Amino acid sequence: QVQLVESGGGSVQAGESLRLSCAASGDIIKINHMGWYRQAPTNERDLVANISSGSITEYSTAVRGRFTISRDSAKNTVFLQMNNLQTEDTGIYFCGADIIPWGVSRSYEYWGQGTQVTVSS
Repeated sequence: QVQLVESGGGSVQAGESLRLSCAASGDIIKINHMGWYRQAPTNERDLVANISSGSITEYSTAVRGRFTISRDSAKNTVFLQMNNLQTEDTGIYFCGADIIPWGVSRSYEYWGQGTQVTVSS
């Protein structure tokens, strides 16, 4: 059974920083891409940042230059360093990962439980 557990959310003032972590655990053969998504008021999850198994990164236009995604493949963990946070960054951040679990020959998308980030002016 595969699980993603996030940590690191909180409440900060605009201009401050937070670091999110997401650790995958369970019977895992391989983790392909891992990413962070922010839930919009419409409940849609918009991509914030993504990192491939080869550490190729992509970012949304809104966060490029302020956020940095990284991963520790040995620990099945992905991080999101968020600097110069703005009020519009407020939301629930979800970790998502494309994972091949033991006993199957294809990958599945797994999600964490979400962590709240609140930025006040």
